[in-house]
Parts: sequence; C-alpha cells; structure tokens
Amino acid sequence: MSKEIPYKIYLEEHEMPKQWYNVRADMKNKPAPLLNPGTKQPMTLEELEHVFCTELAKQELDDTTPYIDIPQEIQDFYKMYRPSPLVRAYCLEKKLGTPAKIYYKFEGNNTSGSHKLNSAIAQAYYAKKQGLKGVTTETGAGQWGTALSMACSYFDLDCKVYMVKCSYEQKPFRREVMRTYGASVTPSPSMETEVGKKILLEHPGTTGSLGCAISEAVEAATTTEGYRYVLGSVLSQVLLHQTVIGLETKIAMDKYDIKPDIIIGCAGGGSNLGGLISPFVGEKLRGENDYQIIAVEPASCPSLTRGKYAYDFCDTGKVCPLAKMYTLGSGFIPSANHAGGLRYHGMSSVLSQLYDDGYMEARSVEQTAVFAAAEQFARVEGILPAPESSHAIKVAIDEALKCKETGEEKTILFGLTGTGYFDMYAYESFHNGTMSDYIPTDEDLKPGFDSLPKMD
Repeated sequence: MSKEIPYKIYLEEHEMPKQWYNVRADMKNKPAPLLNPGTKQPMTLEELEHVFCTELAKQELDDTTPYIDIPQEIQDFYKMYRPSPLVRAYCLEKKLGTPAKIYYKFEGNNTSGSHKLNSAIAQAYYAKKQGLKGVTTETGAGQWGTALSMACSYFDLDCKVYMVKCSYEQKPFRREVMRTYGASVTPSPSMETEVGKKILLEHPGTTGSLGCAISEAVEAATTTEGYRYVLGSVLSQVLLHQTVIGLETKIAMDKYDIKPDIIIGCAGGGSNLGGLISPFVGEKLRGENDYQIIAVEPASCPSLTRGKYAYDFCDTGKVCPLAKMYTLGSGFIPSANHAGGLRYHGMSSVLSQLYDDGYMEARSVEQTAVFAAAEQFARVEGILPAPESSHAIKVAIDEALKCKETGEEKTILFGLTGTGYFDMYAYESFHNGTMSDYIPTDEDLKPGFDSLPKMD
C-alpha cells in the first residue's frame, strides 16, 4: 500500500546524502575531454591547476568514480538550508484540472535564493583548504555570484565577481546582496581586463554575455597571485556538487513509493538540470528504470535545439579550454533576455553527451509564455519563481495539460531552482506589455557558428 503523500516531503538529517553522485561513471560514452586550445590535446591536471583549485581539477577529470564523499564541513554547511522540500503542487493540479501529479524540488530556501549555493560552498571550501587568498567568477542573473559571495564570506576568502552587464543594470539588488557579503562586483565586459577591452572594441555597446564574463574572470584569476577561478555551471565538477538535489529528490520519492514519468529542468549551462536528473539518468544508463527527461531552454539562446555538437571555447575571449558541447559558438552574443542565468552559448559536456545519445530531449520556449506560466504558478502555489526556473514550469504545465486531454495520470517532476524576488524589472516588463520575444534567425546564428574553432 502506498503511503499518504504530504504537501511537502522533508528528509530527516540522517537521510541526507553523504556523497555526490558522478553520473559519468555510468556513461558508456564518456563526455569528450577538455582540450588545450593551443595544442588541441586533452587538458592535464597540471594545466587545469593553473586555473582551478587542485581538488576541483581532479573532480573535473574523474569520470570513473561513481560516488565522491562530501567533506564533513560541507555537510555541516548544507544542514543550514538542506534538505530542501519536495513539494506536491496540489493547488496547481486543481487549477489545471489535470489528472497528472505534479511535484517540484524547491531550492530557494536560502539567502542566495537558488540552488547555486550547493556548489559555491564546495568550491570555496576547496579554495580555503588549498590556502588561497580568493577566487574570481562570473555571474549572469546573479544567483551564482550571490551564492559564491556567501560561501567566501563563510570561509573568509576574497571574492571578485564579473556580472553580465545587462543583469548588472537590471538587477541592482542582487548586486547589493553580493556586496553585503563582501564581494566586489564589476559589470562585464569591463575595462579592467585585457580581454574585456578587446570585447568592447569588437562589440561596442554590448550588454555582455556569460561567455564574456567568464573570459574576464579567468584572466583576473590567472594574473593574480593566490587566486583561482570558480564556475557556477557547465563544468562536470559543478554538476557533481549539484547532485545533492537529485539524490535528495530520489530518496524522498522512494520513501513514498513515487516514480516520476517525466522529469523537467531549465537548461542554461546545465548545473540545476544535471543536478536534478543525475540519479535518475543513472538508472536509465544502468537499465534499471526509464524516464522521459526534458531540458527546457530559452528560444533566444537555443544551444541544444539549434546548436551544433562540436568543440568550442567556453568563453567569448577564447582563453578557456575547448569543450565538446552543443553550442551556438563562443562568438554568439545573446539578446538581453531576462532569464540571465540561461544566456550561455553552450551546454555542459555531460548533458550534451546524454542528449546526443538520446537519454533526454530538449525544448525551447519563448519568454512571454514563460512569464505567463510563472505568474500562473505564483498565483496558486504561493512562490514567485525565478525566470530561469519558470522555463521548467512552462513545460510542466504543458505536459499536465496533455494529460488532461488524454486522461493519463502521469507523475511530473520539475526543478524549481530559485525565487524571482530580485527579478521584478522583468515581471514589470511582462505586466506592462513591453516584454518581447526574440528568436534568432539562422542568419543571426551564423556568426557564432563561424567562430567555432577549426579542428584537425
């Protein structure tokens, strides 16, 4: 007999994951290695150590160890805001009149307002353990920068954040939270770095991109003694840390005999989607279970649905290693889309490989439809969702309405990765009718594809 399912499912402290799950260990087709942009050879540990903390570089290269212990100090920090709730969206189900059962994993119960703190605290911990003075990073919507500033404050590390210029201007309060926690915040591209100056020369008046901000942060880290670069998405090490989301979700669902039919997450660089789906896709890889997994991206920056699977630079300034991924080209500068955390030209190599192998599908959605779904969700579920997460909400509602048409009682799970209380300019634009939908033409995408590196 199945147990009565509460509105919110919380784990007990002793049930929380003690290890991260490395999905690469179960992948028959491993993600292609990062390449040195000069030699086109796989990056070595020694090369990665110039940019990343040593332990994080090791995690980046490890595609064989299935479970990696979470250090006790990180576990203790997690307990301040974890476990996060798995919520049954009873009110949304009733509003939609659907027979589907809808669940969401809510990651907004911390000051950063998002899932980003799961990896920020891990990366700050390894930086402190290595004896570094500080770290540099980029941020789009600001959730990652906020989370990292909190983690660095906890470990008394300096934190230098390059924030995508359009987000810097659209989200001043997110910027001020970072400064409250002691971080310095610079709009990117800037005149502080050589690569920033070059980008501004080539693209005068640009509102920036995550690719631009990454270039500046890497330059700042590699030219400053005692600093390393940390990243909030895309990298395999980040997906590893974020698996606490999926592991908690799996434990909670198993506890109540719940099996999702459809798992949905928004997709920018891949951190939250990868974190949510990893334990479930691991079962698919091992042939133990099957799930329909949907990655949802903005129509304005459609790396999975319209990108090319190729080696590309992870940054606009072309100073980072080459990664094989679904990409629009490092030269692609997306429109000033309000879903700032999804404005990245490429996708995680892990997720790109899984997508290419058919383990998940992808959909792109337009911005106004996303905010309509966000508003609908907020009015019945009582949480104002972040624009990024609202991409997943849009497709979850679509799937629930399909069940209404067919009468199927499917179970839908999606990731609600954060809150939208610092995104009110975007909500204002939607309510005032000034928000527009930008969908790049093939001609718009061509310069980005033309910027792909030539591989021998």
